[in-house]
Amino acid sequence: MSVRVYYEDTDVAGVVYYANYLRFIERARTEWLRDAGFELAQIQNELAAVFVVRRVEADYHRPARLGDLLSVSCEPIEVGRARLIVRQRVEKNGELLFAAVVTLAYIAADLSGPRAMPPAMRAAMLERSETEKVLKQ
Repeated sequence: MSVRVYYEDTDVAGVVYYANYLRFIERARTEWLRDAGFELAQIQNELAAVFVVRRVEADYHRPARLGDLLSVSCEPIEVGRARLIVRQRVEKNGELLFAAVVTLAYIAADLSGPRAMPPAMRAAMLERSETEKVLKQ
């Protein structure tokens, strides 16, 4: 997914404010799920479930600046019954600017606890992995 850096994304020095990388990767995860055939609203309304972020490990390598066109990616590295771990990258012209490993929990929409992802959802996620697929029971 491409993201253009706008003034609202930057600090006074014209570089992307550190927390905004989390917004960029959230958008990429949402688009990745959409490409897999799952809309967030559909998951919440029809499956009565939501994905919530449990953990983020982030590394900032180089700054993005006002006007930059960034490429933001999302790749599953572990797909469990109620947990998803994805590797996300923000790059500019192939150069790594930001990397994160995000752990998400799949839980009931009423927040009552974890739920098992539907098998079709897990399979669709694994099909989009470019690395060795890890499927946890």
